[in-house]
Amino acid sequence: MRQKIKLNERIKNIHPYMLVGGLLVLLVILAAVLAPVLSIHDPLTMTPRNRLQPPSAQHLLGTDEFGRDVLSRMLYGARISVQIGLTVVVITVISGTIVGMLAGYYKGLDNIVMRFLDGLMAFPEIIIAITLAAVWGAGMTNIIFAMSFAYFPRMARVVRGSVLASRDLEYVEAARAIGARNTYIMTRHILPNCLSPILVQATFCFATAILAEAALSYLGVGIKEPAPSWGGMISQGRDFMAVAPWLVNVPGIAIILAVLGLNLLGDGIRDYLDPRLQD
Repeated sequence: MRQKIKLNERIKNIHPYMLVGGLLVLLVILAAVLAPVLSIHDPLTMTPRNRLQPPSAQHLLGTDEFGRDVLSRMLYGARISVQIGLTVVVITVISGTIVGMLAGYYKGLDNIVMRFLDGLMAFPEIIIAITLAAVWGAGMTNIIFAMSFAYFPRMARVVRGSVLASRDLEYVEAARAIGARNTYIMTRHILPNCLSPILVQATFCFATAILAEAALSYLGVGIKEPAPSWGGMISQGRDFMAVAPWLVNVPGIAIILAVLGLNLLGDGIRDYLDPRLQD
């Protein structure tokens, strides 16, 4: 009975941002997963006679300058954005957690590692990603590694801060006193305290990765044609904004909803997991 009451209290304390953000993120993920089912037309098929058609019953969101269905390209563009975002989050969380744990736990490594990370964070993350993508070349794999390298220092700093707050606690000292190995202490006693900030930071990293991928594709160093990309769709549609505004508005709205949903979800998770922010 007590467990049921506690569960009901936790459900009532769920932040509205988490609900709204979770719904928007769910819609984006469903659009990405169900793209082959929801797409009536092939996103790569060109039909010049249907170029720049406004939204209609046949093409719900109109067509682009090559006669390709905008709705189909937007759905498949969601697949690319979600795939890149999730992969960047996984790589960033793994690498950032390892580096942050080592830097925070071993005092001798802290100064060396953090000065290196401070040097990386002195440059805007998007500039690092653009530079690496331009050097390595376009393509999904290169974009993923470029963004992961640009964003992992922030994750490492978040993890390092949590480790510093936990490494000298009583139960950690007790485990160290009975002869527990450092790897055991870090994984069993310290890492659980880092999961909440890691989860929150991962949602923000996901949103930033989607936005950065769109920016890279817009600048021509991201996903190349004919593969659909939200940033690439905006870049191509800007020349036809006067006659076909849907070419820019549709992918632009998709990016706004995806990034807004992830940021709201991250804020909601932070407020839900942090007891100091609860009423």
